[in-house]
Amino acid sequence: QVQLVESGGGLVQAGGSLRLSCAASGLSTQTMSWFRQAPGKEREIVAAIGRSGGTPYYADSVKGRFIISRDNARNTLYLEMNSLKPGDTAVYYCAARLGSLVTSNPSQYNYWGQGTQVTVSS
Repeated sequence: QVQLVESGGGLVQAGGSLRLSCAASGLSTQTMSWFRQAPGKEREIVAAIGRSGGTPYYADSVKGRFIISRDNARNTLYLEMNSLKPGDTAVYYCAARLGSLVTSNPSQYNYWGQGTQVTVSS
């Protein structure tokens, strides 16, 4: 059974930091990504990383503030979020796909976590 389980969300003041984790089980994934969805908005890509690491993809809105990484031995994906802004408030989802293409299209992902809430207060 494939499972993606996120953790690390919470409430933080603007300018603060959080670290999200996503533990994957039951599969060997290629590309893994973080998406987020704010109330009333579409789900959007935050960052993506291939199995070998390589050059991660970041949305323009988080470049220079967020860092995506993965530990293949632990089958775990991370998102370090710094200099958080109220606009970063959303439910953050971990996603994985079996293919090697690093894509921002959510329809290209095979597996999703349940999401973890991140709330940034001003």
